[in-house]
Amino acid sequence: MSGKTDANGAFLQCSACKKILFAAEFDQNLRVCNFCGHHHRLTAGQRIDWTLDPGSWQEFDGELHSVDPIRFPDYGAKLAQLAGKGQTTDSVRTGLGTIEGVPISLAVADFSFIGGSMGSVAGEKITRTFERGIEHRRPVVIFCASGGARMQEGLLSLMQMAKTTGSAQRASAAGVPYIAVFTDPTMAGVLAGYASVADVILAEPKALVGFAGLRVSKQAGVGKVPDDFQSAEFAFKHGMIDRIVPRKELRGTLGRLVKMLGAHLRVEPVPA
Repeated sequence: MSGKTDANGAFLQCSACKKILFAAEFDQNLRVCNFCGHHHRLTAGQRIDWTLDPGSWQEFDGELHSVDPIRFPDYGAKLAQLAGKGQTTDSVRTGLGTIEGVPISLAVADFSFIGGSMGSVAGEKITRTFERGIEHRRPVVIFCASGGARMQEGLLSLMQMAKTTGSAQRASAAGVPYIAVFTDPTMAGVLAGYASVADVILAEPKALVGFAGLRVSKQAGVGKVPDDFQSAEFAFKHGMIDRIVPRKELRGTLGRLVKMLGAHLRVEPVPA
């Protein structure tokens, strides 16, 4: 997240290097610090606006919302509070759109909603993203940003790992390409599930990528780890990620990939 802003919002502080930034210039730079290059987290709405062709976004599944299946303490109140803000109904937004004129099926995770955690609704939305890609013959693009499964939904959240990974496999069997973009952070059940089975995996620089957090790893007796452990750069060096792409180059890179990988698809029209 970016640091504190001044009273009128004209300046803010980079959370990494602590330099003071012009807010307008920071937004023009896609919320990347022009001093240290730190990629600050984005909302799902910002991702959609800065990735898709203007006016092409068609949102689906916005009516889906989480419930409190195991009566987890304070979970219902937290959901009600987030719903009151009116930004998004869960940690993933899904729909159809185009990148450089190429139709795609898109899902974008939002870390600001309970850490981007994957509960029943997020799993259902990801699954429907793959299903729309299959039905309408569009490449699937998913921006991952999650701390993992949503513990407040117990085993129902863990079930989403198998559900989403199975839907990714069905897309692969149908010849529908799938591109995942790892953003900060991409962790735990999301990483071990649908995120890691993409045909092409991209990542933003310095994104946190791993299964258990560093503190948990140390508690498990892992011992000394490399300085870049659980970073996108570490994962790239060990063959888990295909390419690290700065945010300013991401739209163009995705555009080239969907044109190339989706060239064989005959796009089916979406009912009005």
